[in-house]
Amino acid sequence: MTIKDTLTTLPQYLLPHHAMSGLMSKLTHCENKTWKNLFIREIIKHYGVNMDEALQPDINAYKSFNHFFTRELKPGVRPLVDEQGAIASPADGVVSQAGNITDGNIFQAKGKSFTAIDLLGGSAERAEPFNNGVFSTIYLSPKDYHRLHMPLTGTLREMVHVPGRLFSVNTATTRSVPGLFARNERVVAIFDTEAGPMALVLVGAIFVASVETVWHGVVTPPTVSTVKTWQYQDNAPILQKGEEMGRFNMGSTIIVLFGKDAVQWAEDFSAEKPVKLGEKVGQVRG
Repeated sequence: MTIKDTLTTLPQYLLPHHAMSGLMSKLTHCENKTWKNLFIREIIKHYGVNMDEALQPDINAYKSFNHFFTRELKPGVRPLVDEQGAIASPADGVVSQAGNITDGNIFQAKGKSFTAIDLLGGSAERAEPFNNGVFSTIYLSPKDYHRLHMPLTGTLREMVHVPGRLFSVNTATTRSVPGLFARNERVVAIFDTEAGPMALVLVGAIFVASVETVWHGVVTPPTVSTVKTWQYQDNAPILQKGEEMGRFNMGSTIIVLFGKDAVQWAEDFSAEKPVKLGEKVGQVRG
């Protein structure tokens, strides 16, 4: 952590995170053509968004900025790894960290970690299957595709909405804010897969107006004051590997957890590696 990181991060402790995100939601859903086209053009120019990959390359066709931000891709531009037991990247982005869950702790940045119990909403029972397993944290920047897809085929067992702050999840904040991903508001989805339990954690951030899933729709907003859970025992949704499972309305981070000896990450799947949706990032053991 540098002095610059600290100075960048400290003001965030004072900001009204949810109020600012609510205002951003109104702006990003505004359907005024002049406003939304200006906003879209600036984002494309500033971040270098590749519109050649978009199913709809004409910005005039998007009814709002959010409609553009959660745009679909052309078929075939993100090939899905088809090897037996291969784990597919759930998103476009950059690996923030990937490694082992050691005695329940997940590495965030140098000198900082958080527990799987805290990440998953405070339940030791929910976190226990992931003890001494593996994790990966993938950061989605504003230029990235913002729909999230399944790393493996899975049967949904539980969804959890965990309240929290909405700190930025950029590199500087990740290095500076202790327990960042276990402090921000998030949505947890627990699946049964061929590799055993898999948790997909969709972490909110400043200006992330909402998080939604394909089986539920928008989960947040509204935010909640205490942890809220949904159980899926009968007629549980089954999502195939590579199938869309959710999306961020504005960018953030997805964390993937597997249990002990369940999977092996690819040798080069490590911090700062750019990844694309659907590419191989690991392999089911056994």
